[in-house]
Amino acid sequence: MRAANFIAARYTFTYVLSMQVAESELKAFILDSGLVARKEVEAAEAEGKERKQSLGDILVSQGALTSDALRRIKAYVLGIPFVNLKELKIPLEILTLIPEPIARTHNIIAFRRNLQDLEVAMLDTEDLVAIDSVRKKTGLKILPRLTDDDSIKHSLMQYQKSLKEEFGDLITTEAGKLTLVREADGEEKSGDELKKMAEDLPIVRIVDTLLRHAIIQGASDIHIEPMEMEVLVRYRIDGTLHDAMTLPKQATSGITARIKVLANLKLDEKRLPQDGRFKMETDADKVSFRVSLLPTYYGEKIVMRLLRETGEGFSLESLGFHGETLERIHGAMKTTTGIILVSGPTGSGKTTTLYTILDILNQPDVNISTIEDPIEYQMKRVNQTQVNPAIGFSFADGLRALLRQDPNIIMVGEIRDKETASLAINAALTGHVVLSTIHTNSAAGAIPRLMDMGVEPFLLVSTLRLVVGQRLVRRLCDDKEAYTPDAAARAKIAPKDKFESALSALIEEKLVPKGTGIDQIPFFHPKASAECEDGYKSRIGIHEVLTVSSAIRDLIIHNAAPDAIEEQARKEGMLNMLEDGLYKAARGVTSLEEVLRVISE
Repeated sequence: MRAANFIAARYTFTYVLSMQVAESELKAFILDSGLVARKEVEAAEAEGKERKQSLGDILVSQGALTSDALRRIKAYVLGIPFVNLKELKIPLEILTLIPEPIARTHNIIAFRRNLQDLEVAMLDTEDLVAIDSVRKKTGLKILPRLTDDDSIKHSLMQYQKSLKEEFGDLITTEAGKLTLVREADGEEKSGDELKKMAEDLPIVRIVDTLLRHAIIQGASDIHIEPMEMEVLVRYRIDGTLHDAMTLPKQATSGITARIKVLANLKLDEKRLPQDGRFKMETDADKVSFRVSLLPTYYGEKIVMRLLRETGEGFSLESLGFHGETLERIHGAMKTTTGIILVSGPTGSGKTTTLYTILDILNQPDVNISTIEDPIEYQMKRVNQTQVNPAIGFSFADGLRALLRQDPNIIMVGEIRDKETASLAINAALTGHVVLSTIHTNSAAGAIPRLMDMGVEPFLLVSTLRLVVGQRLVRRLCDDKEAYTPDAAARAKIAPKDKFESALSALIEEKLVPKGTGIDQIPFFHPKASAECEDGYKSRIGIHEVLTVSSAIRDLIIHNAAPDAIEEQARKEGMLNMLEDGLYKAARGVTSLEEVLRVISE
């Protein structure tokens, strides 16, 4: 038996060592395939030597190749089978040979078994630890196969029962055990009684199941709404609310008490709004929940915002920036003073964009400090401070303190009043880069908003470098329906010049040949499937990036209207959000209907 194990381990080790792809082979294949232009490959190769990174990693970071495309190339060069699990229903007895925590942590899925062999799909077939762990657990010879991100996500979902099935089982067995709470004649329950209810086992199970499924389904918010006869639970997924479950009315008090205990809120306070937070760890995520309670006619409504603290970093390309838009941001990031603003409504991804820029700027030779409310993502080597209005610690107070901490780069979570705006301007004037957000509907709208806060135009033109306006649109799933709208259909969506601007961007980025007409560009409708109930999955940004040029400075000095500023920016090559949405719809990233829904909100 020991000899057999030694042979299996030796086989695994030898197999993994042979998985390296020579840089010369990778370069030759990419050039032969025509996937990336020779000029880009050679530039990436030079950058890789300078950074001591592989050619493939550099091309992925630049957006020239997707990580899945790089995996497929390596699989082809090495002769490793590539498997697509998206259409495969894996038998539960095979899937569970690898426990879910290991599958999630190492992105490894068991999908086919013979007498002595187990085929596993992986994102990284060089992960020796994962392969050896599965071999030891199963006692089988492991045959690694390469797969893509979507296949892994699809297979991981198979570990979970559907939300309704699990809640159905839980409610059937536990609802009858719930303690029925009656508050006769307006009599209030004491704190001790409410705490006892919060520790009732059925309530604990219901709340834990609800939170766990929200994490698995990728929800950004949970709404728990008491109604006359029941409690409605809804999840916000990809920006839209979905009904998840209705719970018995008698569960209301217990669920509310349980969440108050978790968030360290006052159990016996039901007349005033309350805010709190707590954290929850699963096998794959560490999630912070921001809790808000609001008294309503039928009880306290609870809304919880989910903030994933262990999520992987983003790149500007993955957020939806491209072409001239991307170049403008990189240009602004090279400056050593000035303000970079991200504008948009609540929930438009402003903070994620700021953190992504911070991540790029986060180098050993700079000191970065932030003042936030709340701290949504934890970053290494960044000094993050959270405001606390309850004790009088505001953005303005935090910003004053940060200026005494010798920072090079400062991030202020939001400019929301005259004092914070004035301090941000002064910080930029005294040699700092300031990043912040502001609530406006467009990039151009941020300028008069700052003036309304009392910022003088001459100070604004001296400090403001760039304004990013953004919204989030839902991404189409891979299975989508192509169509080509005629001129009349396009006219109902947007003026002709908007489509022409989107087409110009496609031509400029060499995504379509010169001379292509808008009539030749296909667009796409969502197509429902088992994986995508409404044809969409995840979200991406649509943006407008306004660089403060000399012409725009002149308009600011003369108190020009936002429309005039936007028109000048468009003359200088800026795509507005509608045009960027049309560009992404023409690329098949989203649909025209989705762009219109978001822009018109």
